[in-house]
Amino acid sequence: MKVLKSLILCFSLLFSATGAWAADSVNVNEADAQTLSRVLAGVGQAKAEAIVAYRDQHGPFNSVHELTRVSGIGPRTVEQNLDRIRLENPARQE
Repeated sequence: MKVLKSLILCFSLLFSATGAWAADSVNVNEADAQTLSRVLAGVGQAKAEAIVAYRDQHGPFNSVHELTRVSGIGPRTVEQNLDRIRLENPARQE
């Protein structure tokens, strides 16, 4: 019985650690609303669309904390997603 409990514990730790390592990240300066809502915790389709609309109107984000200027995105949402947010500037077309 102890062996079975140990095996179950080992497998649960293995799968939870693997899930943490496999977490996606997203470039908020290029991603579409569907991708933003899929990757960012606490961001549904409406908030993701607000991020895209803000970016289209004001240009690329220069700081992760600039996301709090988007209606519905607060400091807590940004903090929860710090490891998922990338800020690469979109490629310039000449």
